[in-house]
Amino acid sequence: MDASVRLDHTFVAMESANAVHAMLELSFPEAPGADERAPLHVALVLDRSGSMAGEKLEATKACAAHLVRRLRPADELAVVAFDDEVTLVAPLAGVDADKLTAAIDGIWPGGSTNLSGGWLKGLEELGRATGDGPRAVVLLTDGQANVGVVEPERLVAMTSGARGTGALTTTIGFGDSFDEELLSDMADAGGGNAHFAGGPEDAPAIFAEEFDGLASTVAQNVSVEIRPGEDVEVLAVLNDHPATPVPGGLQLALGDAWGGDHRRIVLRLGIPAVAELGARKVADVRIRWTDVTGVPTLHERTLPVLVNVAPGESIGPDDVDGGVVEEVIVLEAAKAEREARRHADRGDYGTAHALLSTSAEHLRGCAPMSSRAQELLDQAEAMEASSELLSPTTWTARSSKDLHYRSRKTTRRRKP
Repeated sequence: MDASVRLDHTFVAMESANAVHAMLELSFPEAPGADERAPLHVALVLDRSGSMAGEKLEATKACAAHLVRRLRPADELAVVAFDDEVTLVAPLAGVDADKLTAAIDGIWPGGSTNLSGGWLKGLEELGRATGDGPRAVVLLTDGQANVGVVEPERLVAMTSGARGTGALTTTIGFGDSFDEELLSDMADAGGGNAHFAGGPEDAPAIFAEEFDGLASTVAQNVSVEIRPGEDVEVLAVLNDHPATPVPGGLQLALGDAWGGDHRRIVLRLGIPAVAELGARKVADVRIRWTDVTGVPTLHERTLPVLVNVAPGESIGPDDVDGGVVEEVIVLEAAKAEREARRHADRGDYGTAHALLSTSAEHLRGCAPMSSRAQELLDQAEAMEASSELLSPTTWTARSSKDLHYRSRKTTRRRKP
């Protein structure tokens, strides 16, 4: 893995307090070839409650069957279906494509939503997995947990505990009626991804993305620990990763990394006035990860964050890293989306509109100087489209979910 730190300002003014943005860039190697990767161990946990009846369940079954055909015989797959009861459709075993697709085809809609029971059964099956390789519960639901464990904090604690045993949890919310906050929190605590399938047409791409990611995992349990120096303050982390205070700093959980991943983490640091010229270390960034491209091996690397202190009058506009400034604008726009969603859900459409419009304008202003101009323009266009829905008659659960998942995606996984 390659790692580096860049600052938005090359120099900071002597004898003056400063706020700077530090951007940590992590680049992960490509994954080994398909024949060399470790076997996957996956438990598909599928909601078959009454609200899934029809097109949603048929699309889910088709996606699951397609996933089966992409797995190798050495991979292990379990299939669990749940409504108010839990059914083990296929126990964890090496992939027999014909047998699994026939079993999946036999899933029919039922009653309520015992989300916890389905997830627990999937985890139980993963406990029988053999050998190395990623272990994942992939949970798909379109509704609210209303049977079994229903308290959000308990469900989140369950996925967190499973992550400690090496099993991650990925969630897929289907339609307009599920609890996106719960499913996102479960995925965060479980070290997996959170996806939104607004309709049956969205499901195939999500299943393909998740499979491709699991099949190309090169690092697990990636974490970044920020340790500011004396009198230096971490004012903000612009990315939306789970954060935990640790002695002397803050730890971010980035989850697993896929082959070719490029991650950017941006920090805003408050630096006190410095009386001496020259380079000064203001923080350390410690990265930990387990390399799983061969025999799983734990790695740790520490990078210093250095600023160059110079007389204020000597610092000019050329002493700015445009790439870092651009990333700050992108992440601030994602933050504006999160805030706008909260205002819109409370009926404060005016504030939400102002947040989205201002951020879209900043993105458009940044685009002409960017090597990723189209990406920024696309983000601005999406924000403007959301702003047009901000009224009591047009703002819907679907609108809110779109904004929630889009901002998460921007801050979690970006490949320039």
